[in-house]
Amino acid sequence: MRLRPVRPAGWWFDGLLLATLVGLTVALATGHLFGLDRAVLDWAAAHRPAAARWAAMILNFLGQGTPLTLLAAGLGVLVAVRLRTVRPVLPPVAAFVLTTLTIGPMKVWTARPAPSASTKEPFLPPDQTLPLFQHDLPVRFAQSYPSGHVANAIVWYGVLALLLAPLLRTFGRTVPPRLVTVVRVLPPLIVVGTTTYLGWHWLTDSVAGLLLGLLLDRLLHRVPWDELPLPGALRKWDRPFISAP
Repeated sequence: MRLRPVRPAGWWFDGLLLATLVGLTVALATGHLFGLDRAVLDWAAAHRPAAARWAAMILNFLGQGTPLTLLAAGLGVLVAVRLRTVRPVLPPVAAFVLTTLTIGPMKVWTARPAPSASTKEPFLPPDQTLPLFQHDLPVRFAQSYPSGHVANAIVWYGVLALLLAPLLRTFGRTVPPRLVTVVRVLPPLIVVGTTTYLGWHWLTDSVAGLLLGLLLDRLLHRVPWDELPLPGALRKWDRPFISAP
């Protein structure tokens, strides 16, 4: 088996993403970048009319993890049935496992409150909503870093883009490369903007979600899904789906 290519090629970019995420976390843990987070939040609060707020709330649903998971799983099953291969189900399952083992645990470990923690329960002083590692707070009040909406959007739209081409091929159609790019790029960017604009996450939360999501997305897209060994019981459903005609 050979890993599938990603762009930019090589592991150097993965290392850069990881190093940047670690550096950002260390900076926040040592009390840096709080002024930037507060300035962005204050600007957004001062420029958030009702119409823009509602529009941002609607667009932010693009990053809802559960609907995206179900959509990707359903699409994987549909492609599997049409091509008579179990392999299209593997990317959604792997994405679910990978996001579950990374995003949630990192939120719990870093224990950062959301910006709204000063205006809603637990009603912290504004300055206390910024630091990481506030493990004295109940878990439900300290799960802001990184943004799960952002990370999930990158991972799940990447899976949807991976499954879209083989699905349309079963109908005798092809996917324009630009459409794949739009599916993979536009929703995550919208989620980054709306999550930060609404004050549901600090700016650095969204940046951390972006870095983590890109790292997970690259790992998933490297997997040679058509070549993974499967149990003997699945040999009747062992056809390729990415490289299938």
